[in-house]
Amino acid sequence: MKYKIFGNSFPAVSIKMDRGESIYTQSGGMSWMTDGIRMDTNTHGGFMRGLGRMFSGDSLFMATYTAERDNQEISISAALPGEVHVIEVGPGKSYIAQKGAFLCAQQSVQLDAVLTKKFSSGMFGGEGFVLQRLSGRGVAFLELDGAVCEYTLAPGERLKVDSGNIAYFEEQVGYSVETIKGFKNVLFGGEGLFLTVLEGPGKVWLQTMTAADLATKIVPYIPVSNN
Repeated sequence: MKYKIFGNSFPAVSIKMDRGESIYTQSGGMSWMTDGIRMDTNTHGGFMRGLGRMFSGDSLFMATYTAERDNQEISISAALPGEVHVIEVGPGKSYIAQKGAFLCAQQSVQLDAVLTKKFSSGMFGGEGFVLQRLSGRGVAFLELDGAVCEYTLAPGERLKVDSGNIAYFEEQVGYSVETIKGFKNVLFGGEGLFLTVLEGPGKVWLQTMTAADLATKIVPYIPVSNN
């Protein structure tokens, strides 16, 4: 399998596959493909796993695309301006991603919904109660919002992140929330009541934009009917 990420601020990934190779993506994720690719739609791992994916921002059904001839091509586009990242998943290399980050992956990569370790983290952390876990072995692609910055945290090193700006992180990275201190900071600081805390060791990737923030900026410009 060969791939190419293109599109600058409106990214997509083009994947070339030979006979028998396949990828899967959420239902409706394909943009275009050549004629020698077969599509199969299923829950990819069973109904319960599909239901968990729904809570983590993806669809109940997944579409599997399999090349029936050599040198076939499929393109899958991100839904928002940002970046497409490729990650290598393998033993000891699992990742936790924001809801809805999954774009597509090889069949050998497992996508599961995962609960945050602490209930308070899920209730008040920017990523919500359910995140996405990518494990197994193979190549996966994530769609991230805005520009993305990478940090490598040393053991015990902590990074405080505003709600929603976590893109993904290595599974061994600790994840919790803390309350913003100071009455005036809470009321007038614009950051809300909680910050997410990531603790090393491990790598984290942060995004400059969130879908919710983008929607908030667009809403005032949407025409409203007076009828």
